[in-house]
Amino acid sequence: MPLTLANIGEKNTIKKVGGSSSQKQRLNELGFVPGAMVEVVSKIQGNVIVMVKDSRIAIAKDAAMKIMI
Repeated sequence: MPLTLANIGEKNTIKKVGGSSSQKQRLNELGFVPGAMVEVVSKIQGNVIVMVKDSRIAIAKDAAMKIMI
């Protein structure tokens, strides 16, 4: 399921990161790699704020849809 469907406060493991090669590379640089733990902190109109590798990161809805948990 995509990251946008995760519940707030729920910890999940990233299974797959999709998108174009540049999108994958950017998400990889931010810590969104398969096997990493991610927690949704809040959601605003589909956009999400997540904790990944001890950092809070805001992700747009279209990018969050490409992160499978």
